[in-house]
Amino acid sequence: MSKTSDLVQVFHAERVLTEQGLMEAWIKVRQGKVSAVLSEAPKDTEITSFAHSVLMPGLVDSHVHINEPGRTEWEGFFTATQAAIAGGVTTVVDMPLNCIPVTTSVAALNAKIEALGDQLHADIGFWGGVIPNHEQDLKALTQAGILGAKAFMCHSGIDDFPASDRETLKQAMCVLKEAGAPLLLHAELESPVTESEHEASSYQSYLDSRPATWEVDAIALAIELMRETGCAVHIVHLSASEALPMITSAKAEGLPLSVETCPHYLCLSAEEIADKQTQFKCAPPIREHTNREALWKGLGQGIIDFIVSDHSPCTPELKCFESGDFHDAWGGISSLQLGLSNIWTEAHKRGYTLNQLGQWLCQRPAEFTGLGQRKGKIAPGYDADFVVWSPENSFVLEPADLRFKHKLSPYLGRSLHGQVTHTYLRGELVYHDGQVLAAQGRHILGRGE
Repeated sequence: MSKTSDLVQVFHAERVLTEQGLMEAWIKVRQGKVSAVLSEAPKDTEITSFAHSVLMPGLVDSHVHINEPGRTEWEGFFTATQAAIAGGVTTVVDMPLNCIPVTTSVAALNAKIEALGDQLHADIGFWGGVIPNHEQDLKALTQAGILGAKAFMCHSGIDDFPASDRETLKQAMCVLKEAGAPLLLHAELESPVTESEHEASSYQSYLDSRPATWEVDAIALAIELMRETGCAVHIVHLSASEALPMITSAKAEGLPLSVETCPHYLCLSAEEIADKQTQFKCAPPIREHTNREALWKGLGQGIIDFIVSDHSPCTPELKCFESGDFHDAWGGISSLQLGLSNIWTEAHKRGYTLNQLGQWLCQRPAEFTGLGQRKGKIAPGYDADFVVWSPENSFVLEPADLRFKHKLSPYLGRSLHGQVTHTYLRGELVYHDGQVLAAQGRHILGRGE
């Protein structure tokens, strides 16, 4: 008798996002991989059809803070990856903080892998961390299978993950260039600011404390270091549209620079944040409406490469809801699971297409992580990771909908378009109409693996 994994599965939808664009297609799957994409139904084969729903590659979210081990009360692998598949995200990449220990050594990476157990509902890779005086650790981490490494150019909020100065960054870039891996930069370079006239419970007070010039100055330094080292640099969570001309010039120069932004910068604006609404706090901050529209334009022009969540949860107490003090509250937005709906809600208003959505949420982040030969596309040889969803369906987001640990999000109460109904991981159904099924996730070590 044939094993289940040897059986051929066929999936059909009238709108399948393929390499050729959106089309009716039949996808043959064997042993968890796509074996063919057909324009006609195969004969004598049972077909799982989703009719008029959209069937597209599983999303790849390369910026997720899961915090396990050490701060699992903030978030953990079990709840985070459940949230992922509920939003059609089949691959996440874990950030090197805010876990304890931070992922700046092979021992810390091994502790993280040991903590995985059988908790994974999505596939997961790992970023390492860059901190001062850890050059040898970084080299060992690249050999152990991290996909790249992240540095902060300002205080990270965690004392055991200090900021990297110019020399630390340059040394790390030399190591990463040799390994063929990118340096991810939290690009804010602190400089003195005028004290705000607003109270600490006013969002404007927080916005005044982290001006766009911090991002612009940091990206300028990153570009200088790229010219010196040749290392690929990736700017995480770009919020300041003022940096777009500089980024455009660097790319035109041929420098290996890539840029992400996040749903909170594309879906939210400073003007709508009321006093004490600290669930909106993140770093860099959410900026004004005009800035948001400029980011959308940069995304549409390809200056910004893709969109990821920067899911950065904490316990409710750390959000300081009682005092409403934006400066004391932890900065981070919980949005893993919501990216597809959030972005489509805003994208279709602006005339963007499902093809572009697939580039921003699937293909480009997969390529960036070094997993572009197996993730992010529906094509022969790729993992059969699919999300099935209805762009036309709308829903009001309620706390009960959220799968991540703490039901805090600035999107609660919003009407969103695009509802996920099914998620498949390597051909196995892992999420269906609100129900999370058996954990099927695996960890990934090494670019191109």
